[in-house]
Amino acid sequence: MSSSLAEKLDKIRSPKLQNQRETAVVLHAVEETFKDQNLTPNPTAYFAALLALLGQAIPSSSGDINKDLATSVVYLLDLVAPHVPVPILRAKFAQILSHLAPALTNAEIEAPLLRSSTGCLESILIAQDAAAWALPQTQIGPRAAMAGLLTLAMDHRPKVRKRSQEALTKVLKNPPPSPSLDHPAADSCAETVLRSLSELAQAAGKKSNGRNRGNEEHQPGLIHALQLVKTVALASGGWPSKKIDSLCEVLLNISRSSSEYLTMAAFEIFEVIFAGMSDEISSSKLPRLMEVITELQPSQNDSQLLPPWIAVLSRGYDVSAQVDPDETFQKLPALFSMVSNFLGSMSHNIRISASECLISFLVNCVPDSAILEPSIYDEKILEKLAKEAVSLLTVKYQSAWMEVFNVLAAVFECFKWRSAPLLNEVVKTVGELRGTDSFNGKKEADTVLGNAIEAMGPDNVISILPLNLAKPKSGQPGRAWLLPILRDHTVNTSLSHFRSEFVPLGEMMFQRVLDHGDGEKTMEIKIFETLVQQIWALLPGYCNLPLDLTTAFDQTFAELLANLLYQKPELRPDICRALQMLVETNKEVNTADASDEKAILLRRVSRADAEKNIEHLAGLAGNLLAVLFNVYSQTLPQYRGYILQCINTYLSITPEAELDTTFERVTKILNDALVDSTSQTQADKQKEKKSENAMPPTSHTLMDLIITMSIYLPRSSYATLFSMTAQVLPQSSDPQLQKKAYKLLPRLETSPVGVLAIEERILELQQLILTSASSATAPCRHDRLAAISVVVSHLPPTSLHFIPSVLSEVVISAKETNKKAREAAFDLLVLMGRKMQGGGIINQSLIPNMPSDAPNAEANMEEFFTMVSAGLAGSTPHMISASITALARILYEFRSELPDKLLEDLVSTLDLFLASNNREIVQSVLGFVKVAIISLPENIIKPRLETMIPGLLGWSKEHKAKFGARVKHIFERMIRRFGFETIDRYCPEADKKFIQNIRKTKERNKRKKKASVTGADGEGDDYEGNTKATKHRNKFESEFERAVYGDSDSSSDSDVSDDSSTNKARQRSNGKGGGKQYIHEDPTGEPLDLLSSKALGHISTTKPITFKSQAEARAKAKSRTRAKTDPDGKLILGGPDSDDDGRDVNMLDGGEKSLEEGINAYVSAIKGRDAVQRGRGGRLKFTNKKSKGGGEEGDEMDLDEENTAKIVSAGRKENGGAAEKRGFGNGKGNGNVPVRKGLDGRKVSGGRVGKSFGGGGAKRGDSGGRGGRGRGAFRGGRR
Repeated sequence: MSSSLAEKLDKIRSPKLQNQRETAVVLHAVEETFKDQNLTPNPTAYFAALLALLGQAIPSSSGDINKDLATSVVYLLDLVAPHVPVPILRAKFAQILSHLAPALTNAEIEAPLLRSSTGCLESILIAQDAAAWALPQTQIGPRAAMAGLLTLAMDHRPKVRKRSQEALTKVLKNPPPSPSLDHPAADSCAETVLRSLSELAQAAGKKSNGRNRGNEEHQPGLIHALQLVKTVALASGGWPSKKIDSLCEVLLNISRSSSEYLTMAAFEIFEVIFAGMSDEISSSKLPRLMEVITELQPSQNDSQLLPPWIAVLSRGYDVSAQVDPDETFQKLPALFSMVSNFLGSMSHNIRISASECLISFLVNCVPDSAILEPSIYDEKILEKLAKEAVSLLTVKYQSAWMEVFNVLAAVFECFKWRSAPLLNEVVKTVGELRGTDSFNGKKEADTVLGNAIEAMGPDNVISILPLNLAKPKSGQPGRAWLLPILRDHTVNTSLSHFRSEFVPLGEMMFQRVLDHGDGEKTMEIKIFETLVQQIWALLPGYCNLPLDLTTAFDQTFAELLANLLYQKPELRPDICRALQMLVETNKEVNTADASDEKAILLRRVSRADAEKNIEHLAGLAGNLLAVLFNVYSQTLPQYRGYILQCINTYLSITPEAELDTTFERVTKILNDALVDSTSQTQADKQKEKKSENAMPPTSHTLMDLIITMSIYLPRSSYATLFSMTAQVLPQSSDPQLQKKAYKLLPRLETSPVGVLAIEERILELQQLILTSASSATAPCRHDRLAAISVVVSHLPPTSLHFIPSVLSEVVISAKETNKKAREAAFDLLVLMGRKMQGGGIINQSLIPNMPSDAPNAEANMEEFFTMVSAGLAGSTPHMISASITALARILYEFRSELPDKLLEDLVSTLDLFLASNNREIVQSVLGFVKVAIISLPENIIKPRLETMIPGLLGWSKEHKAKFGARVKHIFERMIRRFGFETIDRYCPEADKKFIQNIRKTKERNKRKKKASVTGADGEGDDYEGNTKATKHRNKFESEFERAVYGDSDSSSDSDVSDDSSTNKARQRSNGKGGGKQYIHEDPTGEPLDLLSSKALGHISTTKPITFKSQAEARAKAKSRTRAKTDPDGKLILGGPDSDDDGRDVNMLDGGEKSLEEGINAYVSAIKGRDAVQRGRGGRLKFTNKKSKGGGEEGDEMDLDEENTAKIVSAGRKENGGAAEKRGFGNGKGNGNVPVRKGLDGRKVSGGRVGKSFGGGGAKRGDSGGRGGRGRGAFRGGRR
């Protein structure tokens, strides 16, 4: 018995689901029978026993079916049948089919029994021979069984339908041995399926025109039929040749349906048929299929059926080009002519489909051999295609010129350099159209001309469309607009054309600029300067794999470029990019894979040519580098990046001897510069720093060049290189130079030779790192850590003492303010851990400040954690905090590789630091606790919750540095992992409210989330989860940062968050996606035409303001702020002549009601429920409690005029003194201020208009002392 069958039976013997227990009982009974009869349990024995049980469960004669027993028996039979010998399956075919037939034909049978029966049929049908398949469908044989499978393949139940289609696929893919290509049942299956599809399509078509819902009723069946057709076509390697005609006709009729799904399903069937015919066996059917499709051409203006027909035609000839490229290429002119006629259609969809089909023909049906090495016959075909392309520019296709331009662009891309002279007429016509001001298709024309430049070369295009810039003549328009197109599309052409055409043109334009002199630039001079820039911007394109590099790029041209680099700084970027392009493009060809050979041939530069080009450039590299070095030293640092890239490119091809000489020369100059900088006084250095746009010191520039050269140096030069580095690193007086020196080691690590040099001098580098630690400055911290990482990664097992020697520096760097330095420190800690994990011996006597007799230690992860933990005993809080942060990082990285004992000790030790009074230490401990809660096993964390929770709650009320928020996030994590009951158990009684608040917030957010998901249209949990996951990736660069710094929403399963953040996020999302839109009315009153192209300009998300509303707003504002002024224009507030019109700045607008409402507001302020009070110590107290009756206390108070006057006068008497004593200001009254009206209409003094918490307490009271606050005035009116 095979292992796969034994495994399946083992799973059945120990069922996990309720519905498998019946099957386990049947299997147990069968195996017990084997034991009683001493039979060997093999597939044949199982098959015989199950077949006997099948007769009892499903009698072949009419009788009731035992569904439970039948389901279990047939399921086991389905498992066993594939392992039974084929002769037995053939012999028992009639018996099995007669027993399964009642189940297959019974409409009440459930899906599990049908799926198992289908599996049994699959196994026995695959075993049948050609003789059995020859039996007619009326007899009990394979064809009758196939008819049953076809019926089940159209079942309304998805699982039954899927299992039947899988069975059909396997049966049709395993035909019996015969000379025929197709399976014996393929024709009958295709005929049956096609008949069903035709009937359903006709029924759907008849009902679709009516008003009833017949179309919807027939669509599921039609979709199932299409899927079945796809299954048969996929299984039989296409479609039987005799049935292709009728199938194509039906599919094309279905594809014109208004249902996009039906159309796509029909196209998928064509795709399957074509894909099945791409092999050699089935490819003989393809010509007949293409003939049938061509004959089924719809009407010229059928906008529904013609586009899908064109798409099928395009895909068919794509497959045909793969099977027989030469024959397809011969048919291409006729096909091109036939499809191009559809471009004259009035339907936009037809034009689009036709243009895409023509582009597909050009891309797929033109073989590369016809371009690389065309025969005479191939040239004639290309000429025919070119004529068809030229004919597309006639007036006949004027309405489709946008689509025509797309086709012409594809023609140029296909023909490549064969485009000249075949397509010269196209270039001329399109160029003339592009030069017309009234032409609207300039963007499409630029695309065509750009492809023409890439294919034909700029020399051919300019010969057809001359620029006419040097000596313009009347009647010959200038074509300066062609320069940007040339810049973007020039590639793989002749560099000599640039020298002969554009270099003289550029000199002529520049000479005109010089002739103008130093006077004010006119518009014409500015145009000439722009033309010079555009002309030299063409050079990178000409240097992109030129065809004549060795002859065109000679010493003369190199000198011209050198002079321009010195004299014209604005041209340096283009020239440097061009020089760089020369080397890089030839290198690409030289190092390309064999799979890219065809692309190399299409670029007309072979590998041998590329090698010659690189050798030629290497001969000029020395002089070019000298020029680039000088130019680099004369350029400000912010503009020299591209020059350094160009230098790096030419260093890679410079001969070794010449490179060594250059390095020695640069090193000598650097040594002299270092001596000069040492003798320079600090005052001189400060003066240099203060000057704007000052050039950096020579030593900085030379150091950049040496670092760039380092990876290309021969090994003999590394001694000088490292000695120079050792000389620079101790110079703490120049941090920038020191920073550049530390970059040397990471640069060397990118080169194999550099790695060997590092490994040879690893001891020397260790000593250099240790000795330079005291002189390292803060700006170079990140680069120093990168250099240490290089040394650590190449440490031999005998030098592991270097890790504890620099560990304290790395740990303290984990608290650096610079983000790059922190990340480098974290990465280095992980690297050190990996190195220690690899094993070895640590010679502790070699560690600085360790005794010479210190014992050796074994390198492992426990020892590494012990080293880092030593910082917990540091003398400063900063060191302790850094050690805790470092422990958190390496704990997160190596948590799964540490023993439980070490984890327990670590957590218990760090738990003690929660009691520290130092905020810096506790801040790091909170991060450690969060990492521990998230990542460590429960058996480690749960025992510590009893002490950890009270320690955390001690900092929950501390809001400085967001301690309270961080503690809350930690508790949210703990509640999510351990449950609310567990956390609440260890929480002190005084802090229960804190935990309850988190629980309520969690439940409230769940309800809000559920409500928002229910109310959203088409936005579910998947969308929200994907959005959150994307935000996490964008916000945090590593999982550790997300664990430590992320809030409770930083994981995809989060359901706890602050209300404020949730509301803000919801407001942001609503603001982005659900804003209102307004239509701005025309000032003339004309209604907006929404079909006009200008309608979009009248639609805005900002609410429009009409002229009427603007005028009303201005009048209202003017009346509200109207005040009297004196003859000098000064503003008068109050005074003896002020009118009692309620227009005071601080009075309410309300006409006659303003006085009464103002009095009521004042009374409410001094007597109402919300009135301010003073508590113990003179502190202000507010209340927001509601009255027992549900309303406010002041709501029931009615004051008549007499009581109102008494209250106001009483408040006025008290305000004179109480405000002075209790106001926040000095409270002194001032009788010289203008008298203003009180709220009772009388004139009072002692106050000015002030803010609610600003000077003069008369905001809501009537007086209160100048300089005192409004709250003091309120107290004056209280009884």
